[in-house]
Amino acid sequence: QVQLVESGGGLVQTGGSLRLSCTASGRALNSYFMGWFRRAPGKERELVAEIRWSTGSTYYRNSVKGRFTISRDNAKNTVNLQMNSLLPEDTAVYYCAARIFNMATPGYWGQGTQVTVSS
Repeated sequence: QVQLVESGGGLVQTGGSLRLSCTASGRALNSYFMGWFRRAPGKERELVAEIRWSTGSTYYRNSVKGRFTISRDNAKNTVNLQMNSLLPEDTAVYYCAARIFNMATPGYWGQGTQVTVSS
């Protein structure tokens, strides 16, 4: 079992920044991809960014490239999502997730944190 606890989020104006953090416990993460998903009202959940814990390699969806940065802190077992130049379309509930390397979908999820970008 992997437990994920998120922090951060909130309300920000267009062009502002927020930082989300997710602290994992329960298992070593070397075999996992850690990701941030989001779900906006009336839309499907989508993968925003992902990082392979063992190598640090990253993936970003096109709409956030150049604005968001995913990173990991091995000492704190934490994955962060720095979000800059936020847009109203970034408004969503953001979820931290852990996906073991040989699985297509995450097996563990955080509780979600609301990000609201006002225009």
